[in-house]
Amino acid sequence: MKKQWDAEKKLSVERELLAGGARYIAGADEVGRGPLAGPVVCAAVIMPLGEGDLIEGIDDSKKIREGERERLAALIRERAVACRVEEISNEEIDRLNILEATRLCMKRAVERLPVSPDVLITDGNFRLDVSIPQHNIVGGDALSYTIGAASILAKVYRDALMREYDKLYPQYGFAVHKGYGTAAHMQAIREYGLCEIHRRTFTKKFWAKPGKRGE
Repeated sequence: MKKQWDAEKKLSVERELLAGGARYIAGADEVGRGPLAGPVVCAAVIMPLGEGDLIEGIDDSKKIREGERERLAALIRERAVACRVEEISNEEIDRLNILEATRLCMKRAVERLPVSPDVLITDGNFRLDVSIPQHNIVGGDALSYTIGAASILAKVYRDALMREYDKLYPQYGFAVHKGYGTAAHMQAIREYGLCEIHRRTFTKKFWAKPGKRGE
């Protein structure tokens, strides 16, 4: 009973929108606003919402173990009506600021969906500059099935990207901390300086010092 209840709870927003006449509901979410290195990644997805199409276990990606996230991401891509993942580089983040970079990233993901949604639901409290009617839900990745699916796609994509960066810059440990400001990451910056994927606006106290590599 509890699993069924949880599923219905996560679909409450979607059910209301469907009752209002929506057919294609897109959910959008981001990952990577806080790290010191790497891109911000956004995903948009339209999921089928029939009872036989639902994927059990979809939730806020941060609450799901890595292996399970990867399994769910594969199922989401397989069953989605449409999905799109976009990224904004650390250089663009430095140029735009992280809030505007996230907005642009999410806008691109939504507008480049191969199927046009009737309505958009997003995680967070900021609105996107798109023509589609939208609803903003704070904590939406834990409250909405569709936003949760987008959060999983974005997280799995970015984690894989950071593992690839780890091969290029193994001294920083990107495969472990994914660019976030852990003690080990901070120590690596102190020891090796900054690399090409570090966000300069996030690491001013390091790169402003003379003699540090990566300036």
